[in-house]
Amino acid sequence: MNFKIDKLEQWQDVVDQILPQLKHPVLLLKGNLGAGKTTFTKVLLKNLGSTDEVSSPTYAIVNEYVTPKGLVYHFDLYRMKNIGEVYDIGIEEYLDSAYLCIIEWPEIFEEELQAAPHHEMQIGTEDDARHITFL
Repeated sequence: MNFKIDKLEQWQDVVDQILPQLKHPVLLLKGNLGAGKTTFTKVLLKNLGSTDEVSSPTYAIVNEYVTPKGLVYHFDLYRMKNIGEVYDIGIEEYLDSAYLCIIEWPEIFEEELQAAPHHEMQIGTEDDARHITFL
C-alpha cells in the first residue's frame, strides 16, 4: 500500500487503511528524523482505543501503552550500538507478551526478525509531503 499525505490530519486516513491490514504483532517503522513515525503511532494507538499519552521513546527506549486488544510496546532503537544492547533491554520478552510491538529505527534488529512475521512501513519526505509504503 502506498500513500502520499501533506497535512497532519491525513494520518487518520493512512491509519484507517492500514489498521485492517495489521495481521502480525510487529510493525517496523523506517524513516528519517521528523518523518512522522511517532505521529503515526499516536494516531494508530488512538484508533486502537488507547487513552494513554503517546510520546517518542527516544530516551526511554520503550514505552508501554494499554489498549482494549492488549499491550502495545513502542520502541526506538536509534541509540542502540549493537544487537547485544537490544537483547539487554529484554526485547524478546516484549515481543512475546505484546498485542503489537512498534519498532522505530529497527535496522539493528531487522535481521533477527526476518523469520518472524511482521509489517514494515517506510516514511519518506519530499517537498513538505510524506510518502508512505506499508508492507
